[in-house]
Amino acid sequence: MTTKQDTLYSQSLFNKIAIFAGGRRNQLLQKSSFMSEKNVAFTYLTLALSIIFWGGSFIATKIALQSFSPFCLIFLRFSCASVFFLLLLSRTGFPPLTRKNLKNLALLAIFQPGLYFTFETIGLQYTTATKTSLIIATIPLVVVVMSVLFLKERIRPINIAGICISLAGVSLLVFGGQPEGVASGMLFGDLLIGGAVLSAAIYMLMARSLGQTITPVQITGVQAIFGALIFLPLFLYDLPALQWQEVTTDSIIAVIGLTVFATIAAFLCYNYALTQIPAARAAVFINAIPVVTAFGAWLLLGETLTMVQFIGGAVVLFAVYLANHSGPSAAST
Repeated sequence: MTTKQDTLYSQSLFNKIAIFAGGRRNQLLQKSSFMSEKNVAFTYLTLALSIIFWGGSFIATKIALQSFSPFCLIFLRFSCASVFFLLLLSRTGFPPLTRKNLKNLALLAIFQPGLYFTFETIGLQYTTATKTSLIIATIPLVVVVMSVLFLKERIRPINIAGICISLAGVSLLVFGGQPEGVASGMLFGDLLIGGAVLSAAIYMLMARSLGQTITPVQITGVQAIFGALIFLPLFLYDLPALQWQEVTTDSIIAVIGLTVFATIAAFLCYNYALTQIPAARAAVFINAIPVVTAFGAWLLLGETLTMVQFIGGAVVLFAVYLANHSGPSAAST
């Protein structure tokens, strides 16, 4: 027969167990929150690195083009990267080679690097680099529209404001060093650069969708392999005109840097980020590339920045913060 003392003892024991269980649950929640914060920090670190590598790639490309034609340079980048990824994937595993996966990966490579680099390279022959930079800066806006239409992603008004402000910052950055402020370009070239914008936006959405079933390493590896195959005919067309005896050491170093950092590391980092955060939020970081390029050119190539350009760079960085600001009501996928 249970006594009052036994009852009190049992209640005390259950209270202790409940307190212990609650404390353990709080510890697990705190640990989970800590791991989540670490994952978010790592995601944005990889995103920042990809933008730094791509921003520096314009400087390296400027050096490499002193010895190589555009399509020769692009092919060398992706062919060297494809060798690396063939070796890597042979150890870590290729993506499942189903008909659906091959179709999606081939489409991904056609849009990026295929169509994007083709449109951008040819378009630059008809329009100015300044106008090209401003048109390329509209990629986040295109991604926002396509994300809402196809991925059903939702963004807050403050994120939209960040994207719009970033365009103003890029305008200050690219126009601030020119006395006339507005550069002209042929309509055909502008349309080609618009094709590059559309190609990049489609790539970003497809990479995020594929990232649910295929790892970032596999996506990046297939991009490099298919990219090398896409640019092989163009490389063979330009090859007879290439003067190998005039290739400089600086150009070779630039090609190596473009391969390792801009082609391999940057795509790895960016594809990983696309699997962790909404495509529209990741895309706005593209607007920080001109900031990296401008400051890198100032440090390494001796190009100067005006006060207006400095202000423009600061505006872009502030806009990136706004576009990635999240609150209690923010929805995520």
